[in-house]
Amino acid sequence: MIEFWNTFLSNLMDTSWFEAIAVLLGIASVWYARRDNILVYPTGIVSVLIYVFICFNARLYADAGINLFYFGMSVYGWYNWTRGGVNSTELLITKNNKVQQWTSVLYTFTAYWAILGLIWLFNRDDTVYMQSYVPWVDSFTTAVFLIGMLLMAKKKVENWVYWIIGDIVSIPLYFMKGLVFTSFQYTVFLVIAILGYIEWNRRLQESHTS
Repeated sequence: MIEFWNTFLSNLMDTSWFEAIAVLLGIASVWYARRDNILVYPTGIVSVLIYVFICFNARLYADAGINLFYFGMSVYGWYNWTRGGVNSTELLITKNNKVQQWTSVLYTFTAYWAILGLIWLFNRDDTVYMQSYVPWVDSFTTAVFLIGMLLMAKKKVENWVYWIIGDIVSIPLYFMKGLVFTSFQYTVFLVIAILGYIEWNRRLQESHTS
């Protein structure tokens, strides 16, 4: 436990103020999503743009590209939440039907293999890395988060299931990488995602009874 806190504090001290802003805005974005508040998108957009800058400077080009995709999905979600309803009205919370549910699973499966393929393409000469668990787990969490963002943009309750699954896998992944502060951040995300799932289900039930 002492070693955990020492590592956590070390990671915290090494965090730049720029990254800290991105983390705080990321947490705020998930909190606003839980409250079904449109501020989820402006806070999220600023957060991912900061991460694009951070990842690009760190030469993490794949992560920078993913955050650019998050930016695009955030812009789409912002528009869809405000104009995606009947007659361009505010979009309402709904659940997937069976076809949409299986389509989401298919998209996740396709995204997973596409991302893993790209990782292999750019890292095929790094046999140590490719033979480890990291590319497989990274591909999985990225695919799950991408579909989660798509479902959130469509205001589907199931988006929270994808965030919960991705957060559960990400917590030990980042911890084992020595990124304890990031692991803690995903723990916060997990708690908010669970609350978000409960909140959105409650709001959906209230809309059906009103």
